[in-house]
Amino acid sequence: MDNLDNNFDKIISVDIQDEMKKCYIDYAMSVIVSRALPDVRDGLKPVHRRILYAMDELNLGPDKQYRKSARIVGDTMGKYHPHGDSSIYDAMVRMAQDFSIRYPLVDGHGNFGNIDGDSAAAMRYTEARMSKISMSMLADIEKETVDFRPNFDESLKEPVVLPARFPNLLVNGSSGIAVGMATNIPPHNLGEVVDGVIKMIDNYMGHNEEQELRETELDELMEIIKGPDFPTGATIQGRYGIDQAYRTGKGKVKVKATAEIEEMQGGKSRIVVTEIPYMVNKSKLIEKIAELVKIKKVDGITDLRDESDRDGMSIVIELRRDVNPNVILNQLYKYTQLQDTFSMNMLALVNDKPKVLNLKEMLEEYLKHQKDVVTRRTQYDLNKAEARAHIVEGLRKALDKIDLITRLIRESKTVQEAKERLMEAIDLTEIQAQAIVDMRLRALTGLEREKLEQEYAELLEKIAYFRGILESEYKLYEVIRAEIIEIRDKYADARRTEIVSADDDFDIEDLIDEEQVIVTMTHLGYIKRIPLDTYKQQNRGGRGIVGVNTIDADFIDQLFVTSNLSEIMFFTNKGKAYKIKAYRIPEAGRTARGMAIINLLQLDKDEKISAVFPVQDQTENVFLTMVTKNGQIKKTDLEAFKNIRKGGIIALTLAEDDELIGVYETTPEDSILVCTKFGKGIMFDGTDVRPMGRTARGVRAINLSEGDVVIGATVPKEGEQILVASENGLGKRTPVEEFRAQKRGGKGIKVYKITEKTGNVVGITSVHEDEELLLINSQGVIIRINVAQISSVGRNTQGVKLINLDEGVQVVCLAKVKDGAVEEDTEEVAVQIEE
Repeated sequence: MDNLDNNFDKIISVDIQDEMKKCYIDYAMSVIVSRALPDVRDGLKPVHRRILYAMDELNLGPDKQYRKSARIVGDTMGKYHPHGDSSIYDAMVRMAQDFSIRYPLVDGHGNFGNIDGDSAAAMRYTEARMSKISMSMLADIEKETVDFRPNFDESLKEPVVLPARFPNLLVNGSSGIAVGMATNIPPHNLGEVVDGVIKMIDNYMGHNEEQELRETELDELMEIIKGPDFPTGATIQGRYGIDQAYRTGKGKVKVKATAEIEEMQGGKSRIVVTEIPYMVNKSKLIEKIAELVKIKKVDGITDLRDESDRDGMSIVIELRRDVNPNVILNQLYKYTQLQDTFSMNMLALVNDKPKVLNLKEMLEEYLKHQKDVVTRRTQYDLNKAEARAHIVEGLRKALDKIDLITRLIRESKTVQEAKERLMEAIDLTEIQAQAIVDMRLRALTGLEREKLEQEYAELLEKIAYFRGILESEYKLYEVIRAEIIEIRDKYADARRTEIVSADDDFDIEDLIDEEQVIVTMTHLGYIKRIPLDTYKQQNRGGRGIVGVNTIDADFIDQLFVTSNLSEIMFFTNKGKAYKIKAYRIPEAGRTARGMAIINLLQLDKDEKISAVFPVQDQTENVFLTMVTKNGQIKKTDLEAFKNIRKGGIIALTLAEDDELIGVYETTPEDSILVCTKFGKGIMFDGTDVRPMGRTARGVRAINLSEGDVVIGATVPKEGEQILVASENGLGKRTPVEEFRAQKRGGKGIKVYKITEKTGNVVGITSVHEDEELLLINSQGVIIRINVAQISSVGRNTQGVKLINLDEGVQVVCLAKVKDGAVEEDTEEVAVQIEE
């Protein structure tokens, strides 16, 4: 009874729902990380990696004899992969099939299946060894180039990843179904992929070590890597699906069989299919065609036979004399797998986490891996060379004092005593002394001295070379480049899959109707795109409509109107510039906050957007004029910002306490008006600011009073007036003629009359009467008014009320609408702000 009570004490009560959830998540993660998905670095799943490593341990190189597949499977299963032997053998068979994998990693001998779907012979009958290219996957693995981990029973160690000297994930592709996710990466042409990597390396390293490095744009890679290259050939219809997959990681490509229509005797024709889409079973395809003929869905086929042989595929479809062969072929494309769709989903493990990657990200991860592999290999070689040089240095000392050494060794009673006496007499280390004790008598000849001197000189040269690689990223890239070119020259072949234009082939921008949009960004960095007609025109003095549901301490502080096909440049408080297309900014509802900008741009820590600027197509004789909070101004040719890499580029150099507050398009003839929050302004000719390079600091625009800062600038055109708005919702227009031109760097003149009623100036712009204005307050409310409703008065005035504000609410931003008015809606809209 006591034992029974003790057993009850050991029972732990567990919620079955929680236990099932925990167990299933553990199982799912195991499938994702340890079975179904490839690693981005070597493109292999664990089973494939373990098969290759087991074959390498068995010394089954391409120059060795074939070994029974059962032996390879047994070693893999017993040492590294504790799963079913059939799953291991199936994986190995696929690695040997030239119709399944673009560059087979296993050289199979015997029946390894065929494209008709026939299975491989049992593993006790077939033999295998590693293919030549698979040796590149394991090259230098013995030189500590990759990490090792314990196997399943901790009796051995296995590699976490293979060195993979070529980008195997793209070259051979991969497919797998995990839990809740799947991957389907098509194979590619080795030559094209390697050329893409070389392009990235060339951009990174430049032509010399001093050249400014840059990242490779995705479009540059897509010009080199044309698209998938299937082992079975066939034809890809159109580029749109390829472009989508390379940009986003997901896309569908239409693959059509290669077929020719041939004339026969008697006026008859036949269709000869020589290449079929990837992963299509040939025998089932023929059965499907026969079934279509039987049920008369395709009428006109008189004979169907498979004439494929070792010289290639040939499916012959003979037709009646009275049918149009092109019509029959199109029917076969429609109803059979002569035309198939390959859904690309480029999902792989990055740091043991599944991630969908675009083309550039895949190659970047591969390059990171190669840099790590080559660095570790070089460090290993350096350590070996230094260790050998240390010993050779001791042997050189010994040859100069051979009589003394001989006497000391002869007089010593033990080896340890001999070593100690040698170390003391000749100033040797223990390692050098051990080498001398082990030295053979033939090393005393003059010939051996010459060999030692030659070896020592070669070792010093190697050590200098290895250290050079470790100390210079440029030299490291040179090594990677040379090695991958060697692999390309040895194994690359001609493209098998042709890519042709399709009727529905278009660029992503062809899908987008051009429209005017409003881009807004909040103070805390949330950005969104909204159709312009969301905001209907209201009368001056209205309450506006909700522009965004803000949170505490957040409000819209950037707003402009542009085309959704324009490029948008972003300038940060740290003086860096970024660029993306407007349509890539997510469209959101009128009251939505939008997406955090850090999800679109690779911003550094503590970096925030301070100016957003739509770029026009015409860049000749156009400059970007940048104005800072502390009154600096700089003008740079827009061409200098043509190639902006993903990580951004330097736009200007800022003083420690300064920040960028505005960027404006200017020409050499333009005048510039800079305005401060205390209502001071200075206008000067653009020629007063000479063009400077991207990294220049600029020159002084205005001499600021204590506590004053620049809030913006404007570049007035002919016929425009200067519009100024204050934080308490008042504003006015003033003719440009009232602002006399001055020399840059002065105190300026009064632009706006600051009073307690008006508050400080928050915005300035130049406008025409037929334009419209958008005002935003600190609660996110936006009002759109016609400029003609705003009074035109002198410089030293307060103006009129532009927007009604509740107590504690202020205007924070203004922007003008450039392209005409929309249908007028004079009804004032009062709204309740939702927190």
